[in-house]
Amino acid sequence: MLGSTHGTLTTDFRARVEACGETPRTAVHSSAAPSADDAVALDVSGRPLHADVPDLDRFFRPESVAVVGASDAEGRPSTGITRQLIAWAERVGARIHPVHPTRESVFGLPCAPTVAALPEQVDLAVLLVADPLPVLEELAETKVRFAVAFASGFAETGDAGAAAQARLSAAVARSGLRLLGPNTNLNAFEEFRDDLDGPAIALITQSGHQGRPVYTLQELGIRLSHWAPTGNEADLETSDFISYFAERPEVGAIACYVEGLKDGRSFLLAADRAARNGVPVVAVKVGRTETGARMAASHTGKLTGADTVVDAAMRQFGVIRVDGLDELQDTAALLARARKPKADGVVVYSISGGTGAHFSDLATEAGLRLPTLPQAKQDELHQWIPAYLNVANPVDNGGHPVGDWRGRKIIDAILADPSVGVLICPITGPFPPMSDRLAQDLVDAAEASDKLVCVIWGSPVGTEDAYRRVLLGSSRVATFRTFGNCITAVRAYLGHHRFTAGYRSPFQDAPRTPSPSYRKAQALMRPGQQLSEHAAKQLLRAYGIRVPREQLVTSAAAAVRAAGLVGYPVVMKASGPQLGHKTELGLVKIGLTSASQIRDAYRELTDTARYENVPLDGILVCQMVERGVEMVVGVTQDDLFGPTVTVGLGGVLVEVLNDAAVRVPPFGEDQARAMLGELRGRALLEGVRGAPPADVDALVEVILRIQRMALELGDELSELDVNPLMVLPRGQGAVALDALAICR
Repeated sequence: MLGSTHGTLTTDFRARVEACGETPRTAVHSSAAPSADDAVALDVSGRPLHADVPDLDRFFRPESVAVVGASDAEGRPSTGITRQLIAWAERVGARIHPVHPTRESVFGLPCAPTVAALPEQVDLAVLLVADPLPVLEELAETKVRFAVAFASGFAETGDAGAAAQARLSAAVARSGLRLLGPNTNLNAFEEFRDDLDGPAIALITQSGHQGRPVYTLQELGIRLSHWAPTGNEADLETSDFISYFAERPEVGAIACYVEGLKDGRSFLLAADRAARNGVPVVAVKVGRTETGARMAASHTGKLTGADTVVDAAMRQFGVIRVDGLDELQDTAALLARARKPKADGVVVYSISGGTGAHFSDLATEAGLRLPTLPQAKQDELHQWIPAYLNVANPVDNGGHPVGDWRGRKIIDAILADPSVGVLICPITGPFPPMSDRLAQDLVDAAEASDKLVCVIWGSPVGTEDAYRRVLLGSSRVATFRTFGNCITAVRAYLGHHRFTAGYRSPFQDAPRTPSPSYRKAQALMRPGQQLSEHAAKQLLRAYGIRVPREQLVTSAAAAVRAAGLVGYPVVMKASGPQLGHKTELGLVKIGLTSASQIRDAYRELTDTARYENVPLDGILVCQMVERGVEMVVGVTQDDLFGPTVTVGLGGVLVEVLNDAAVRVPPFGEDQARAMLGELRGRALLEGVRGAPPADVDALVEVILRIQRMALELGDELSELDVNPLMVLPRGQGAVALDALAICR
């Protein structure tokens, strides 16, 4: 267990705007809270720039609760739920009121026939009825603030259920109350231990059973503060709870199990709020595979979204995505309770050279930095460790020093090194008395240090005293059972603090008014049509993206004149609104150097187009650009997140290697550069085999300009594909050689 604590864009791309915000419906606990003047700040496409924070205090801590459909008849499911709600209300200090039209009392409590007949206004109504829709109007009239619907048979069942859920959502919107569910459960009303200290984990799940591993962390001393089982999310959704938990002072980390996102934009705004407040969000998001996505949809009736976009969006806003519930458990626990790292260096310390080498290989491959300890530190360690053993990192003590006073000296010396932020000690199995003494020394050293100490207890038994009493009894040591979970958690811990230390909300700089470029571009749009290459390039030119010198001609003589103006050598291409892959159809001619070649090429291109029955608006005579690095930059529409921007290796490589990175606008220059860093072929931009380095600054500028286009045109632009974008040597810019644009 662990102790408690808790780029600016290029100047000619867009003008900076003041930070914006809103007045949340509950008191916030962060100095980063935005001002009331910007409560309804919208971006250029009319979307909000900050997350609304629902006031959920009265949901989790109501003063009065109505149980609609309460029962004490043995054998009925609602009876067990009523009993649990009565016990929960007593724990949180709420007055509970059973409601049933035919009962005078339930479990000895007076029962009202309707919510309107209750003696007081109700904060929370729990609906134990098969159809919650008829009850909502009554709840609205009596000013109930929150309701929970357990009923199933909605969007998770198919089209008819989805229609029923749509009617339920509309009724909730009219009522003014906030609804949890339908198809939810009792997890929000679990009993949480109140004897645990330190920052807590707040839990959000769409499938209640999937939260059980995190809930049971309480048995290991990790505090849990809330559990939100969102179900089908007809109203309240994962994003609402992230925004709320990110403002709670007791919450050290938010753990999520997500099957489908209701709205991508809301999720990003909530993640942005958490990032601004420095609250880590750790999530399992199912749907990586076609099977997982299909199962998720059948369970919650939501879109899962293209997983590559979901993954990129989470990474972009600092959400830590993990694969398994065990990783969710361990990573959330570490992030909730570990102090801010003093350094990012990791030292591996073990009583076995093989163990240290094995773990170090895995940690290095995962991206952790294992610095070589300075020679002076190695000399110090060799006072207690035999000279023939390696102490550079990993540190191998050979075993015997852990059995006496030397063990603690070694640990203290490692932690004292300023390059060390994390000490990890893998103990592959119990070997008393060595392992017992080592565990105690690690705990004592951690209590005296401000550095993170992690232990992997590899025994499959887990009943050993050194593990159960010493390690789990420590408030400062992070204890894991597997190498993989430890590495995942430590990487997330260091990455989260690195991310939030330099985090600036991209929504602060999102454009709020259309640019002159937008007005030019809108005049070029043709709803429902694909633009010709010539028209698509005009669209790029409207946003200041460089294209080759070119002219569109409709005769061989005009083509010869155009070549003289453009300058030899030239490229000739057929141009038409239905043309996609021109090369495959033989509709591109390159390296033309004479008038006779121009005339021949014109005849061949028009004949081929006629044979292929492809309508043309003319032939493009284009400047031939010197070789550079071929990239692709594009815009696509995602069902969840709207317009997304993609960059990758271009030309034929885009289809062969599928080497691309994705971001969801808005984003800044830092994220544009991070996209390039994610590419497997990024070395091409640095210059290989004698090639000069490419003009990465110009490439970043193009990415940001296309992002501006995506934001301003919104869903008017269904797809944009700039391929290839030729990135020239450093200082020479980038040129869009071809472009495809489809209007919606």
